[in-house]
Amino acid sequence: QVQLVESGGGLVPAGGSLNLSCAASGSISSVSLMGWYRQAPGNQRELVARIPSGGSANYGDFVKGRFTISRDNAKNTVYLQMNSLKPDDTAVYYCNAFIRPKRGLQSREYWGQGTQVTVSS
Repeated sequence: QVQLVESGGGLVPAGGSLNLSCAASGSISSVSLMGWYRQAPGNQRELVARIPSGGSANYGDFVKGRFTISRDNAKNTVYLQMNSLKPDDTAVYYCNAFIRPKRGLQSREYWGQGTQVTVSS
């Protein structure tokens, strides 16, 4: 089966950095759009960043140049480099991708299980 697995979350002090990774695995034909969303307690899930396979990235307004999304298409992996982290960045970060399985006729949306990012004051 197809799945997305995130890694790289953890506890960091304010001003610190984290690098999140998300790898798509399984019987995959192609991966198109990949991105990151986050959800903090009491808030809706919001876009952090997303990037198509061959296009430019777009970011949530709160990023303000602190985060950088990238991907390795050969590895079906997307990354999120987060710098100058703030306590407000504390959330569960979810990987998102549109993937067409080898046995599938259409691409569909997949979500990872999430990785916790906690930024202390």
